Amino acid sequence: MADELIINVRGLHKTYDTGKVQVHALRGVDFAVKKGEMVAIMGPSGCGKTTLLNCLAGLDDFEQGEVFIEGVQLKDMSDDARTDYRARRMGFVFQLYNLLPVLTSVENVELTLLVSGVPPKTARRKALEALGMVALSDKADRIPAELSGGQRQRVTIARALVNQPAIIWGDEPTGDLDSETTGEIMDLLCRLNKGNQQTFVLVTHSQDVAARADRVVMMRDGLVVGER
Repeated sequence: MADELIINVRGLHKTYDTGKVQVHALRGVDFAVKKGEMVAIMGPSGCGKTTLLNCLAGLDDFEQGEVFIEGVQLKDMSDDARTDYRARRMGFVFQLYNLLPVLTSVENVELTLLVSGVPPKTARRKALEALGMVALSDKADRIPAELSGGQRQRVTIARALVNQPAIIWGDEPTGDLDSETTGEIMDLLCRLNKGNQQTFVLVTHSQDVAARADRVVMMRDGLVVGER
């Protein structure tokens, strides 16, 4: 089984120190995901879901434990190596889109590649291909204000996909959408997951999102307490 794992976490601890109080956000998390799985992480607000995602993605440091991504231990990487690895092998989809308002859809998508040193012509071609994958080729020249919420989230997904990552992290990826649009976005994510064999890890409060995942991991008080 171990050689099938794309994410493997052992005894993960994360504490936030405000100076006045210490918050034990993660208290010894064990967690694993197979390549190509779509996993939803659920639990009450403040239970450590987003902290776990940030630690797994190398966005947050942690005090204790081991995190292996594609067999490589994160704490053995330098900051520059982690940044480079994220750019090449990870994609991110957030609730609030994080699109730059003055850029068009294609410019928002290609920006990820341009900052990684991809030549402009190549970046534009790949960005248009990614927009095609999410059925937004006809919106390539629109700025975010000219798009619906669902269309903006599809641009965000195209941006997450443009570097053909192994893992896509989602933090409440449908949290700002109505139920119909949530269904459309999840149809798209499931199609990409199965078609491209990419791994999706989605932090969510939505039962509709969880119902579409291969597996639901439950968290409470900084620990994984079960799954279904």
